[in-house]
Amino acid sequence: MLALLLLLQAQAPAQRAAHTIAPEDIRRRIGIIADDSMRGRDTPSPELDKVAQYIAGEYRRLGLKPGGDRGTFIQRYSIDWMKIVGDSSVAFVHGGGADITFSYGTDFALVDNTFDSGDYAGDLVLLSGSLGGALAGDSASLAGKMLIINRPRNRGELQRVLAWKPEGIVFVGTAPDSIWRRNVERSMRPQLRDPSRPVGPPVLLAVRATSLQPVLARLGQDLTAAQNATTLEAKPLAGAQLHVHARIQSQDHSSAPNVVGILEGSDPTLKNEYVVFSGHMDHVGVAGPRGSGGCRAKGADSICNGADDDGSGTVAVVEIAEAFASMQPRPKRSIIFLNVSGEEKGLWGSEYFSDHPAVPINTIVADLNIDMIGRNWKDTIVAIGKEHSDLGATLNRVGAAHPELNMRPIDDIWPQESFYFRSDHYNFARKGVPILFFFSGTHADYHQVSDSPDKIDAEKESRVAQLIFYLGLEVANSAERPKWNPDSYKRIVSGN
Repeated sequence: MLALLLLLQAQAPAQRAAHTIAPEDIRRRIGIIADDSMRGRDTPSPELDKVAQYIAGEYRRLGLKPGGDRGTFIQRYSIDWMKIVGDSSVAFVHGGGADITFSYGTDFALVDNTFDSGDYAGDLVLLSGSLGGALAGDSASLAGKMLIINRPRNRGELQRVLAWKPEGIVFVGTAPDSIWRRNVERSMRPQLRDPSRPVGPPVLLAVRATSLQPVLARLGQDLTAAQNATTLEAKPLAGAQLHVHARIQSQDHSSAPNVVGILEGSDPTLKNEYVVFSGHMDHVGVAGPRGSGGCRAKGADSICNGADDDGSGTVAVVEIAEAFASMQPRPKRSIIFLNVSGEEKGLWGSEYFSDHPAVPINTIVADLNIDMIGRNWKDTIVAIGKEHSDLGATLNRVGAAHPELNMRPIDDIWPQESFYFRSDHYNFARKGVPILFFFSGTHADYHQVSDSPDKIDAEKESRVAQLIFYLGLEVANSAERPKWNPDSYKRIVSGN
């Protein structure tokens, strides 16, 4: 009886804290950050900065410690507008009896702008098969080469190729003429440069299959056979080299915010380790010629509100921060509440934070990432990544211990969509931090002006957020850090 009484007394502070995560607060906060006045929170934009300042104000009110730049809650990263000069760019193959020049727009286009104007050259190597397979041979031999590859299916596959340190990457262009022309035109408009990728090689370009196939045939290779191969194999191309003369101009300079709040833990030792709760506060802005994510205006409505994507996750992180800030005693480990930007552009903010963390990355024991939890099923939440670490078993245990939430965590039901590589947790996973990604799936309003605050199921979201709160508390108070599945670690972190 005494043991039960002590258990109930220990649970009481956690339950009181969890109950502060209320539907009315969720509804109110989403109404603020996904209001039309925030104009879709594009990265970068004045409205995104307003949202960041609002969240920073909430963390200040809760008594959290600033984890941003110069003693503030805001961490900023630089981004530049760059314009590819297609008229002055050219590519040609030399050697192996296959000398040929590719014209910009007709035969090839530069598909990435993280390079300086200059000349890039290397031996041509054709990679056959899927980039997700085991590479036959030593990847070290691919450094400095020009690699012809199938288009990566996800971010993880591209990161794998980048890690081989090639001089250039050639994607095989198979788009119809109309789409190819549209992509070429887009490539020469001023665009934001990915702030997380170092400027320089590899240079990335697409070469049309109809232009590439005759060259490969002269070099004794068949493009179609390589694309359909089942084994990932690198095939040097008879001494042929690809030379790329690439030109680019700077058009403008800007920056974008992350928000970082820290709650210090209560244990003298474990407070030097951290649990991260993350969610992205940006969306795709206003529909129009420079809109992104496929968002289109409907009648007079052109604001892509992003109430679920990811207003729901952003608000959940703030709500969970408020719950933890109300607890006495505090959890043993410290907790970082992280709201990032640039997710819709390519996970920019989380990549910057993982490369420039507020604390040493090896002291972060877990990232619990929240993206789109305000719609769809009433009693189920998908936790992507459950199979990759013992966080999955911990979540199952926590979910079973809280039947009052009526919220069942399930495994990834869309493995074909590669969601594991498509939100901010991935940048923690690639650094060796165990993760779980909480996600309720897409819907007809995804990246549309109709993803509006009135469609959020705030009651359902409050229960999801409470479940994530309890999980984070369990991880923060556990004597042991979460552990990777060894095979997953090899594949995701080591890239083997």
